[in-house]
Amino acid sequence: MAGHQAPIGGLAYYISPPQSLYDIQKDPIHAIIYTAFVLTSCAFFSRIWIDVSGSSSKDVARQLMDQDLIIEGQRDESMVRTLNRYIPTAAAFGGVCIGALSIFADFMGAIGSGTGILLAVTIIYQYFE
Repeated sequence: MAGHQAPIGGLAYYISPPQSLYDIQKDPIHAIIYTAFVLTSCAFFSRIWIDVSGSSSKDVARQLMDQDLIIEGQRDESMVRTLNRYIPTAAAFGGVCIGALSIFADFMGAIGSGTGILLAVTIIYQYFE
């Protein structure tokens, strides 16, 4: 491809997406490391985001208590523990799903990158809201 630059070695090579299905077949280790890196990063940043955005278990428990909602049979302290079993796991799984969608778009050769497509859709959706 004219004008296209891509790393040919080192860490940058392994965390950049393979350019085609042929590249995946030629160097499956690159595809595996890239996939693991993207999925792990997406899960990690999703878990961090729930703390930063005010969606953590403690914040949700406080919102429920402000609305006089409770989990039946749970005290205020145990409600945080109960929510803590679900919220971080759901956030990490959501991040992995977004990462998998991005990887799929990269592997199928979407115009632009999978990450760029997801960012564009997210921005357009926020404007729509």
